[in-house]
Formats: sequence, C-alpha cells, structure tokens
Amino acid sequence: MNELQELVKQCGVELYDTEIANENSKVIYRVYITKEGGVSLDECESVSRLLSPIFDVTPPVSGEYTLEVSSPGLERKLSLPKHFKASIGELVKVQAAELKISGRLVKADEENICVENDEGIFEIKILDIKKAKTYLEW
Repeated sequence: MNELQELVKQCGVELYDTEIANENSKVIYRVYITKEGGVSLDECESVSRLLSPIFDVTPPVSGEYTLEVSSPGLERKLSLPKHFKASIGELVKVQAAELKISGRLVKADEENICVENDEGIFEIKILDIKKAKTYLEW
C-alpha cells in the first residue's frame, strides 16, 4: 500500500483506498484517489496510465481483472483513522459490534470516533467498527 501511495502522489493526488470487487463475474481492482477540492477525470486517467504498466508486471490480484481509478465519491466507505478524521462534520452511518447508529461525526482520532445524533454522543472504537460510510441527507 505504501508503494501505491507514493505512486499516486506522482500524479498530484492521494491514495484514499483500494478494493477488489466481483461484478458480473469480472474481477475489478479499484483504486480510489482524493485531493483537496476534488479529483478530475484527467487525474484519474493519469493514475491509470501510471499504474497500468506497473500492474502488467506485478498484478495487484491473481488472474484477469479490470483496473478502475476514481474518487471515493460523496457517500464513501470509512475504514481508516485518516478517513474518519477527514470526514469530521459529515453525516455517517456506523455499524459496530452491537450498535447501528447514524448521525454527525463530531470527533475522530487514531483509536475512536464520536457520533452525535438526537439520542446523544456515542464514542466508538475504530477497531470495533464493522462498516461505516458517509451519507447525504436529501
């Protein structure tokens, strides 16, 4: 992951996350990139052009796959402390061991997050989180 972080930085963006997805019996290796003010299509193409020949030599997954490079989007998965820290002030849905909660992310550090809603403020250990994402209220 560190090598990948350094590579995408060459294109002026930051690595947000990666994921492997199976869609319509095809394997997709997704690279999510981000930067202050948002990511352009040109930046996604630059990262793709940079990574494609490297992945031809050292594939990120075994077998055939498709490389996709995109921004994480407005509603995005949160899994690392840096994801939570960058999302303070946003609405989040969090599923932890015995808790499902949605509300505003009001605090985040390396180990815990705090989510506030009408019922109060809930502190949750990042290690206990099974699933978390930002969401928009329309």
